[in-house]
Amino acid sequence: MNILIKNLSPGVKKVIINDPKTYNSLSFKTLTSLLNTFKKLDKDNSTKVIVLEGAGKGFSAGHNLKEVRGLKKRSKYLKLFNLCSKLMIQIVEGRKPVIAKVHGAAYAAGCQLVASCDLAYSSNDAIFATPGVNIGLFCSTPMVAVSRKIHRKRMMKMLLTGEPIKANFAKDIGLINDFFSKSKLDKEVLKIAKTIASKSNLTIKIGKQAFYKQLEMPLRKAYSYTSKMMTLNMMAMDAHEGISAFLEKRKPKWKHK
Repeated sequence: MNILIKNLSPGVKKVIINDPKTYNSLSFKTLTSLLNTFKKLDKDNSTKVIVLEGAGKGFSAGHNLKEVRGLKKRSKYLKLFNLCSKLMIQIVEGRKPVIAKVHGAAYAAGCQLVASCDLAYSSNDAIFATPGVNIGLFCSTPMVAVSRKIHRKRMMKMLLTGEPIKANFAKDIGLINDFFSKSKLDKEVLKIAKTIASKSNLTIKIGKQAFYKQLEMPLRKAYSYTSKMMTLNMMAMDAHEGISAFLEKRKPKWKHK
């Protein structure tokens, strides 16, 4: 199987891109499986947080260039890039927080995948790049995700030079949240995932969707929209339970509604 799903702890699922022979390249098959997996987990009430990683030596090398070279037709190229875009949109618009756990390299569409996740953590020797320019294919779709995470000039340098960046620099520019030694990465990511999983599912869903939507709005519209979302959130049972638990100095008992 090119995609594996494992239980890390109650509410936390790990999705593994399992094609190490191609450095977890994002072929038609892998993209389709990933998209279906995220759709499935998004509807699964037992799943609260998703951790995404790659098997073998690294996270993902991006599109499978052997497959891309063999497509040859415009319609097939468009189908591939549209499919990849659908996956990225599903991650962003899905209800469940997704954490990228990166080791080795995350290149091109692999880097796009990292940027599309809500949070991202890596090993201290991880590297990231949008190197399409080196093979005559500008990383146009990867830049959509990455440019929404980092400064424009930082993005343009990555795109125009194709040069990789290290984990410490990726953290400095906002592509990842943090990096750890290989021996600590699993433990640190699981700790963060468990913390998120301990919150109200409904609150996380409302908050995640509101976060990305308001980013695309002008200031006044964003405040109007988020005021409505906070009102909607306030009407939920979990908001009343959370406030009561805080005032009564006890742990909340979430109903997730």
